[in-house]
Amino acid sequence: MKKIKLFFTLTSLALSFSLSGCNDDKNEDNKQNKIQQPNILFIMADDLGYSDLGAFGSEIHTPNLDALAQAGKILTDYHTAATCSPTRSQLISGTDHHLAGIGAMAELTPAHLKGQPGYEGYLNERSLSIAEVLRDYGYRTYISGKWHLGLTPESNAHVKGFDHSFTLLQGLDLHFKDAPAAFKRTAIYTEDGKIISIADLPDDFFSTNYFTDKLLEYLESGKNSGKPFFAYAAYTAPHWPIQAPEAYSNKYKGIYDAGYEVIRENRIKRQKQLGIIPPDFQSATPLATDKLGYGQWAELSPEQRAIEARKMEVYAGMVENLDANIGKIIQYLKANRLYDNTLIFFVSDNGAEGTIRGVSDPSFDASLNAVGTAQSYHYIGPRWAEVSAAPFHLWKETAGEGATIAPAIIKVPNVLSNSQKYHGFTSVLDVLPTVLDFASIPVPQSEYKGRKINTPNGYSWKALLQNKAASVRPADFIFGDELHGNKYLRSGEWKIALQAKPELGTGQWELYNLKNDRGENQNLAEQYPDQVQKLSQIYQQYAQQHGVLEYRK
Repeated sequence: MKKIKLFFTLTSLALSFSLSGCNDDKNEDNKQNKIQQPNILFIMADDLGYSDLGAFGSEIHTPNLDALAQAGKILTDYHTAATCSPTRSQLISGTDHHLAGIGAMAELTPAHLKGQPGYEGYLNERSLSIAEVLRDYGYRTYISGKWHLGLTPESNAHVKGFDHSFTLLQGLDLHFKDAPAAFKRTAIYTEDGKIISIADLPDDFFSTNYFTDKLLEYLESGKNSGKPFFAYAAYTAPHWPIQAPEAYSNKYKGIYDAGYEVIRENRIKRQKQLGIIPPDFQSATPLATDKLGYGQWAELSPEQRAIEARKMEVYAGMVENLDANIGKIIQYLKANRLYDNTLIFFVSDNGAEGTIRGVSDPSFDASLNAVGTAQSYHYIGPRWAEVSAAPFHLWKETAGEGATIAPAIIKVPNVLSNSQKYHGFTSVLDVLPTVLDFASIPVPQSEYKGRKINTPNGYSWKALLQNKAASVRPADFIFGDELHGNKYLRSGEWKIALQAKPELGTGQWELYNLKNDRGENQNLAEQYPDQVQKLSQIYQQYAQQHGVLEYRK
């Protein structure tokens, strides 16, 4: 996803030399580096929208993440890939997902792309693993939660550098152990590479709770090792099906009866008050009913409103439960005097889920009273996704800003407070170089332990987070991506975007000036055709350099 090739190569080399300069080969310096290496906690939510946290304007109760935001730094323009597994491949490898093997999601890869380089459907052998590098430099490494980067033993987290791993291999599962008796459940869980039967999970299993307990178990098992840790909390909340413990979902009874528009406008108002967006920000215009095929609140029947409100109550309960579990991890770190020296990331893997999904399995209970229980199967749908993605345009698996912009909070080691916001562009690709920079580990270039690798190509945030730099990227940076036919390219303040679904766009390149219109309300393609042509040519360079192939269903 990047700049023009020469610029990118020189930048990567400069970054490598900079990091290498921090890591002298002398034994004494290595000992000193080892002492100073921070612990690293990376927390990833699943399909959490930009405005779903209190610190980002939400009415949802998220006190632990809000406190983390006060202690750390909010990144207001942090970007991911447009869906989950591509983002996760970029996190682990530090490279564009087309290079890492997830050019398309494995389950959505058409026949003509299967097996093509970059479309293997798993984290390929050319991909570095951040866990592998950290373990080689003395870290203990753990993951608990969603993997989604391969179903085979050869692609399991256990062989990608994690000392201990409890992972859901696919992209989703029910959140409770309990399920309708007639439902054929196909999810696969593994621990340290060995398959764990769903029948062997505890009866009170709820995904977020269990993933947290497993991670804490791993942290406890190695706390006397003298080694720093890298812990990856890869949650599946609030990914569909939306399900939550009743104590959480019932806390929000009646809150969402006001409807989509009221909740969305209240969030945007709070975002402006909090400084997440400027006071004059022009938020995205919700899609018209005839374009989307999904009515506004006033167009729904009382029965439809009741279902829609209840779905969002459950979703909010999932988010609050997620926050409570993150609070458990933070309290563990504080109780064991690990918190101060821990670099903490909190992000979502992509924007809000807005796809209209039907459930054909008759074993689920579709009634109002069942919404959110183990017997139900629901999604929030496009209208609540417009709320969740506020103030941005569209949602997951599109080329809109709402697909790839996500909440991000970073807490720096041994700093009491760093609560300024950073409004410049950042990417999930930057996580690997940032982590290695803080750990005083050089970013591998082209080769690692005798095997050829895709060189990580993000930017370290260390100088920014330590208030030693004002920005991460140059003002005229270039950044592109494609997923399932959705394409975009950013060049400084300009963006071109092409929506794969014609009903969500024009079917052609659209042009936006994000300096003045981050809500993507004014398509300037007809006004500036030369700019469209220029950026589309740069996109073609990006696609060629990263092995992007044409996606056709």
